[in-house]
Amino acid sequence: MSTTDSRPLLHVVAGIILNGQGEYLLSSRPAGKPYAGYWEFAGGKVEAGESETAALQREFEEELGIRIHAAVPWLCRVHSYEHARVRLRFYRVAADQWSGDIQAREGQTWSWQKAGDFTVSPMLPANGPLLKALSVPTELALSADGVLCGKNGMGAYRVVPYASALPQEANILLPVGALQTSGRPPQAESVWVEVADANEYRAAAAHPATDVLLWRVADGSDARAVLEALDEGCAVPLAVAAPSETAAAFRSAWLAAGAQAVVIGG
Repeated sequence: MSTTDSRPLLHVVAGIILNGQGEYLLSSRPAGKPYAGYWEFAGGKVEAGESETAALQREFEEELGIRIHAAVPWLCRVHSYEHARVRLRFYRVAADQWSGDIQAREGQTWSWQKAGDFTVSPMLPANGPLLKALSVPTELALSADGVLCGKNGMGAYRVVPYASALPQEANILLPVGALQTSGRPPQAESVWVEVADANEYRAAAAHPATDVLLWRVADGSDARAVLEALDEGCAVPLAVAAPSETAAAFRSAWLAAGAQAVVIGG
């Protein structure tokens, strides 16, 4: 987003649609629209008086002929295009949360793609960063040595603390203070930033090197702060690490609000 762009924000929603094989639905923008031929996660403008969910349902029915029954908020990004400044709110839609046969009602092309192995291009600029975000697992476990472990569509996924990371490690976990002091580790393909409160969260979320956030929650006050941050909208995936009792109390609410994953412990 341009820091000098003062144009009014256009409120847009987009859907991350999954099928039973864990693939994501992408479609090309039809002729006559800005960026025609570019690939994107389908969606469109939220009309006056319309909720985000209602807009998502309407756009998918109009563009692709499918019905959205439920959706979970995910990332929120602001992007400046030549033709408009947009606030994009992305929603995840699981395989059992939509129905119908896909139809190219606007003459567009569509394709099912795997996270980490996208084969279509070019991508709409505001959608490009999501390709990396989609490779972040939705289930993670914390090992005794502090490594986060999970799986995505490409196989095993590890996040290793920077102090103990070997050169070949792709996903690195940094405290927010280290990120501010030293910047992005040169070998890292993905930088996870560890935060412990709302102030650290805001600092890390604003840093251009942050790819994923890990919020370590200590108590109920922290837990509610996470919900507030998710409700406002986060531009990168936000995972939450919490003691078992706190996680049991807040896990469902965090995930419903858009948390990427909940990790027990930390």
